[in-house]
Amino acid sequence: MSTKVATFLILCCTSAAFAEDFKTVNGKEYKDATVTRVDPDGVVVKTKSGITKVYFIELPKEVQERFHYDSEKAASYSAEQATNYTAYQKQQDETQRQQQAADAKSKAALGQQQAATNRTQALQTRYGELQKQEGDLLSQIGQAKQPGAEYRQGKSVRHQPNPQKSQLPVLQSHLSDVRHEKTEVKKQLEKAER
Repeated sequence: MSTKVATFLILCCTSAAFAEDFKTVNGKEYKDATVTRVDPDGVVVKTKSGITKVYFIELPKEVQERFHYDSEKAASYSAEQATNYTAYQKQQDETQRQQQAADAKSKAALGQQQAATNRTQALQTRYGELQKQEGDLLSQIGQAKQPGAEYRQGKSVRHQPNPQKSQLPVLQSHLSDVRHEKTEVKKQLEKAER
């Protein structure tokens, strides 16, 4: 049990030994900061408020020397980081542009598909209407061809003239138009459903 306590105390003291205060040349302080990474241009420190990068140019000369700060290496490292960031940003922009293009293409395809569906539905509706008109016209033509009302004249049965018979040419012409349109709509429907 005492070995575990001793180990715990050693670990606590070790971590406390690495924590230190940093003060920039502008007077900003980082209390109980632990250095988590040393880069050529600065140190990354962890404090209670979070993780921050403090650049060597912000730190006093003695801190710079302690971490072996070299201004040429720092400048080279900073330039490399800036180049990498620019390349990364360009890649992100290109990825976003490609995604937007893909989204636009998908949206256009969806719009075309919806338009085709709407057109097919409109053709189906029109075809149904034409079938009903054809049926109604056939019924009216059948009625117009029937003889008029019966009446007796002596022993023989006679028929009055059918008043609808005069409409027969108009009804047949209209039926022809309906059948022609119905054929055209059916062709368009078959083409749309392929």
